[in-house]
Amino acid sequence: MSEKDRMINGLLYNGEDESLVEDRSNCAKLLKQYSLTYPNQKEKRKKILEELFGSVGINPNVQCPFYCDYGKNIHVGNNFYANYDCVFLDVCRIDIGDNCLLGPKVCIYTAAHPIDANVRSYSLEYGKPIKIGDDVWIGGNVVINPGVTIGNNVVIGSGSVVTHDIPSDSVAAGNPCKVIRNINQQDHDYWNNLAKEYFDNFHYVDDDEK
Repeated sequence: MSEKDRMINGLLYNGEDESLVEDRSNCAKLLKQYSLTYPNQKEKRKKILEELFGSVGINPNVQCPFYCDYGKNIHVGNNFYANYDCVFLDVCRIDIGDNCLLGPKVCIYTAAHPIDANVRSYSLEYGKPIKIGDDVWIGGNVVINPGVTIGNNVVIGSGSVVTHDIPSDSVAAGNPCKVIRNINQQDHDYWNNLAKEYFDNFHYVDDDEK
């Protein structure tokens, strides 16, 4: 089993392995290319993300700067949005579903190190995959630790440190992050009424009316 195989499967591996160093170097080159694009260059940005990530859905929007280790272990669904200064340490797989929004400085860490200092001194590391469901909004400065699964339709409050799984249909926050309450019908009614008011009063002016 190669060091890369060991890494992806969550076993101890040597992060200084030549093939892994090369993969990180290739990732850095793509990140540099991406950082030199402009927000209105949507097709160019999408092509770079398709080369950088393991898989990308439709309409990805990743603000610069953005950082990751390998890129290929990142899989995002449709309408993915990451605000400025997000960091993905993707030594293991990161799966993010459809319609997910990440605030600025969100950090997703699959990477971990042994507690024993002697073992750490051998440059041995390991990781655990992270999974985030559909329709998740993660506030700014949130840290998601290795091995966490976040369900569907979840809101994570800004500044939270997520150390354990978060169930679907919940609002969670804190350090360590805990469920504050469930998302209920009252929430849906309140926000849908506000959305209805917006659309009822929105008038689009086309070129013929100018």
